[in-house]
Amino acid sequence: MKTIHLRSGYSIPVLGLGTWLLTGKECFNAVITALENGYTHIDTAAAYENEDDIGQAIVESDIERSRLFITSKVWYQKLRYNDVLDQCNRSLEKLQTEYLDLLLIHWPNKFIPISETFEAFEQLVEERKIRSVGVSNFTIGHLENAMKSTVLPISVNQVEFHPLLNQNELLAFCRKHEICLTAYSPLAHGNVFHSELIKEIAFTKETGPAQIVLAWIIQKGIVAVPKASSEEHIRANMEAVSIILSEEEMAAIDGMEKQKRISNPSWAEFD
Repeated sequence: MKTIHLRSGYSIPVLGLGTWLLTGKECFNAVITALENGYTHIDTAAAYENEDDIGQAIVESDIERSRLFITSKVWYQKLRYNDVLDQCNRSLEKLQTEYLDLLLIHWPNKFIPISETFEAFEQLVEERKIRSVGVSNFTIGHLENAMKSTVLPISVNQVEFHPLLNQNELLAFCRKHEICLTAYSPLAHGNVFHSELIKEIAFTKETGPAQIVLAWIIQKGIVAVPKASSEEHIRANMEAVSIILSEEEMAAIDGMEKQKRISNPSWAEFD
């Protein structure tokens, strides 16, 4: 699996298994299937309520922990110092691991000083409970504030990113500051499958639209964490890592008409 070097000194696989909305046996089976098919990057969050299922799958897979990259997230209402420590410890217990490869702030919260949150992150890094730190759903303004609030390198910003929400300005900012962008909902909940352009490129490459979109994301130097539960989709998504799009194909997808973001909950701070 290809990887991207992070400012923390560690490396993150370019393709991971997203697990939002996967719980119970479905989540357990998806993780087992992903690991059996070469995935090493699993993305979860305390709010997903599936860390127990993922932890059990990892244990039963008998794969060496050192081969895995596990990401979790702290919920936006739990960003006080003690709450962060508690959430991380709970995640570690549920995932049955001694450390997280990456811990993210799930959403920004203007009512809790981010310096307090990062103070807890710094403590967790010192205790070797987390290796890399990052954020999720952060705008450029949020990132500028975050970088001023901690001595830790911010390694990742996980955001909604796909051809229908091509956040070029945010991507350029992250590249400038060596922050790895990770794309969640990279297939726009299936909306990208309606694109005639993407279907045409997929036809010429003898693959599927999903693989073309994931290849487009990965070729931009972005990590993709698509959710998948069936073995068919899990295996197919892995094909994206080896697909190479031409400059013309990349530019054509870049130029697709943009739509509104899909993930826009009431607590979001995108403005």
